[in-house]
Amino acid sequence: MDIIEAFQRLSLALAIGILVGVERGWQERETAPGKRTAGIRTFGLSGFLGGLAGFLQVKLGPILPTAVFAVFGIAFIVFSRYEAEREEDYSVTSVIAALAVFALGVVATVSDMTIAAAGGVAVTALLAARHSLHGFLRNLTWLELRAALVLLAMTLVALPLLPDRTIDPWNAINPFQLWLLTIMIAAISYVGYLAIRIAGPKHGILFSGAAGGFISSTAVTLSFARLSSDNAPATHSLVAGASIAGAMSIGRALVISGILAPVIVPKLAVAFVPVILVFLSATFLMLKGAKADDKATDINPDNPFELLTVLRFGAFLGAISFVSKFTIDQIGLSAIFVVALLSGLADLDAITLSTARMAGSALTTEVATIAISLAAAANLTMKMVLAILFGSRAYATALSVTTVTALAFAAAAYFGFSALA
Repeated sequence: MDIIEAFQRLSLALAIGILVGVERGWQERETAPGKRTAGIRTFGLSGFLGGLAGFLQVKLGPILPTAVFAVFGIAFIVFSRYEAEREEDYSVTSVIAALAVFALGVVATVSDMTIAAAGGVAVTALLAARHSLHGFLRNLTWLELRAALVLLAMTLVALPLLPDRTIDPWNAINPFQLWLLTIMIAAISYVGYLAIRIAGPKHGILFSGAAGGFISSTAVTLSFARLSSDNAPATHSLVAGASIAGAMSIGRALVISGILAPVIVPKLAVAFVPVILVFLSATFLMLKGAKADDKATDINPDNPFELLTVLRFGAFLGAISFVSKFTIDQIGLSAIFVVALLSGLADLDAITLSTARMAGSALTTEVATIAISLAAAANLTMKMVLAILFGSRAYATALSVTTVTALAFAAAAYFGFSALA
């Protein structure tokens, strides 16, 4: 290590300490000088001392730096204890912060400087977020915490254990992908719940519906249907959220088709644009109804998501996927329309991707257009069925009327255009 690099590393160790010291000093800025254990200078010197200990480790081995760290830690703890007794404040945050600064100073001199710098910023950000984090914990309910832990367990514990390959003779069931889709459904429900809690019922529902529509409008429809069963006065807002999710879903399928097979876009747009316009119109009308209904703000979901409902829906998606693959194997590619209908019941993107890739080669543009249109119609119909099965009567009725109207306009536009062509 040359002199320039040594200077850079020690400067970084000092800068990390000063950065944390600025935050600690700001938190205790009302305290008189000499009445607090540590501030900018102390934390700056702590980082610099850690940097020097790192150099000692390179030259002399780990024993002396470990002793320096032990003495530093004991001294800091003793002085913090005196301050805690005087102030009757027994928080150990500053002690832990000082030890972290020392350790990051060591890292800055013996390891990757980028990691040390990032660690310093992360420590400072965490310390600065004190009030926000405490406020978050005060407002956090047990159901929210439990749901978050379940979602993390589903993602970080269960998902890596599943094989990312098909496990059946028909290459239909991929446990990893199926479980990932199940996680996505739960995550959308949780995000929608948080959006409603943070942004308020009306804006939160609309925001989560629009965002969820880019991922899974079916999951959004199911989640809002469950909410409508317990929050009938919020029907207008929930239908608005489900409607904008449906519009986003159809728009996404049109964009995917345009990227993979631009040749089918003109005919596909004839059927899809009316659907998008109908759902956007329904969103606008439902929002007007929500503004006129003051009780719509009374919605207060008490559970981010029902795990059993999510698991049942995931099992249903797996069954649909299996039936689709089995049908293709038994009947052949001529069954594309049947497969499109079955696949569309569960997921519109999958059949859109696979069909658009074959357009112009294995499939004619006319067949590809009809297949994607059938999948979209099946998907919209499935969301209507979910609304009927899991939602309130008012939610199911409003969404069913919107869906039927959209399908009628799409059919009229498509067949009308075909007749003129």
